Amino acid sequence: MQAEADAQPLNSKKQYVLLSHLNAKGGFDDVISRVESGKFAIDDSGTKEYLKALVATDKINNLDLQNLMRSVHSFKEVPNKELERTRLTSSSSNPVPVTLSKPIIVAMQEPTFLSQVWKVIRIAVFSIIGFSALSALLEEKGLGKGVSLHSEIEPQAQKRKYKFEDVRGVDEAKEDLEEIVEFLKNPERFTRLGGKLPKGVLLIGPPGTGKTLLARAIAGEADVPFFYCSGSEFDEMFVGVGARRVRDLFNAAKKKQPCIIFIDEIDGIGGVRNPKDPNYCQMTLNQLLVEMDGFAQNEGVIVIGATNFPELLDKALIRPGRFDKHVNLPLPDIKGRIKILEAHIKDIPVSEDVDLSTLARNTHGLSGADLANIVNQAALKASVEGKREVEMYHLEYARDKILMGSERKSSVIEEANRRSVAFHESGHALVAMLTKGALPIHKATIMPRGKALGMVMQLPENDMLNWSKEQLLATLDVCMGGRVAEEFIFGKEHVSTGILI
Repeated sequence: MQAEADAQPLNSKKQYVLLSHLNAKGGFDDVISRVESGKFAIDDSGTKEYLKALVATDKINNLDLQNLMRSVHSFKEVPNKELERTRLTSSSSNPVPVTLSKPIIVAMQEPTFLSQVWKVIRIAVFSIIGFSALSALLEEKGLGKGVSLHSEIEPQAQKRKYKFEDVRGVDEAKEDLEEIVEFLKNPERFTRLGGKLPKGVLLIGPPGTGKTLLARAIAGEADVPFFYCSGSEFDEMFVGVGARRVRDLFNAAKKKQPCIIFIDEIDGIGGVRNPKDPNYCQMTLNQLLVEMDGFAQNEGVIVIGATNFPELLDKALIRPGRFDKHVNLPLPDIKGRIKILEAHIKDIPVSEDVDLSTLARNTHGLSGADLANIVNQAALKASVEGKREVEMYHLEYARDKILMGSERKSSVIEEANRRSVAFHESGHALVAMLTKGALPIHKATIMPRGKALGMVMQLPENDMLNWSKEQLLATLDVCMGGRVAEEFIFGKEHVSTGILI
C-alpha cells in the first residue's frame, strides 16, 4: 500500500487507504508525519484519519488548524485528473507535489494575428446579419424609422426649374402634356362637368429622348412638388420592403398634393406578372396598382412613368384609370435636331462657319442626349486647341468621334494595306457618285477609326422615313463597290478581308 501511495502522491484515495490502514495498525506517528510532510494529496477522508492519529497521540492541542485547512483546500480545488496531468516529472523518482507553497507556473500563449483577424470578421459578419434582419423586420412593420438607413421621403428640390421651352424636339409630346399642367394649376376648370383628374402619364421612347427632362418641365410649369424615384429602388431581397416603400412614397405625396411622382424605368417594378416570379416582386407591383387606382382614391397625385420597353409592362398597370395617357417620344427629326442643337449651343461661343442644319443632317438617328454630347465634346476639343470659339471642324470631329470612335493616328499600317484601303474606299465613293438613287457622299477617309481602316459617309438631304426599291438596290451597289474596286486593281485572288467590314 505504501509503495502504491508513494508512486501516486496526488491520488488522494490511495493516500486515504494507506492512512486508514496505518491507524488500524497503531501507526499514528507515521500518519502524522506523512500528512505534515506536504508531499501527498489529502482529501476530507484523509484529514479525518489525520485527526484520529492526533487524538490517539494526544497531539491535538499542537495542531495548526488554519494551515491544515489551506493545505487540504489546495488539493480540493484541482480535480485529481488535472493534478495528474499537470504533475511535473523529473529525473528523480519522487514527483513534486502541487501546494500553495509550490504552485505550478502557467504561461498564457498570446493569440496569433490570423486568429484575431478571424475573430473580428466573425463578429462583424454576425453583427451585420443581425442588424439587417432587425432593420428589415422593423421596416416591414412600419417601425423602422430611426433604425433603418432610409430617411423620410421628401420632394426633390430642383436646383433649376425647367420649363417646356427647355425641352426641344418633342413638340407634339409637349402639347399632349400641357393639359396635365392645366389640371395641376386649375383642376376646377376640368372637373366642373364631372370630369376626373388623370391618374398617370406614361412616357415611352428610346433612351436619351428627354423623358426625365419632360417630367421635370411639367413640375416646373405647374410649380408643384416633384417626387423622383427609380424602379430599381423598390427591388429588395426582403419580402414586403418594396411594397412598404410604395406606400411610404404615396403617403408622402398625399401630404403635398397636388404633386407629381416620377418613376423612371418603371418596367423595373411594373413588368408582366408571372406565377414563377418571387413574392416580393408581385407584392411591390400589386401595391403600386392599389395606390394608383384602388379603393382609396388619390386626388391631386399624378404619376408619371418612363420606360424604354412598354411591351414589358403589365396590362393592369397601363390600362385607363391608372396610366390614362401614353405619350410617345420618338427620336427627333431634322427639325427637332436643329432645335436641340440650338438649345445646347446657345451658351457656347461659336464661329460664323458653324452650320447647325448641316450638322443636323449628319446626325440622323441620334437622340437629344447624343446631340448634347456632341456639343460638349466639340467645346472640349476647342478648349484643348486654345481656340476662343467652337468651329464647324470641332463639331464634325465630335460627331465622328461619337459615331465611329477616336482616330487611331498612332496605328502602324503598311503601305500595301494603305493602298488596298484607298482603292476599296474609292470604289464605294465612285459607285455612290455614279449610281442613280444613291445617297450623296459627305466624307471619304482612310484614317482608321474604331474597327474600320477607312470609310465613306453618305448623308441624305432629309430624314429617310421610307426607302424605294431603287434606293435599296443603289445601297447594295455601293456596299459592293469596294470589292469590285479591289478585284479590278489587284485581281480576284488578291481581294482583302476588308470587304467583310
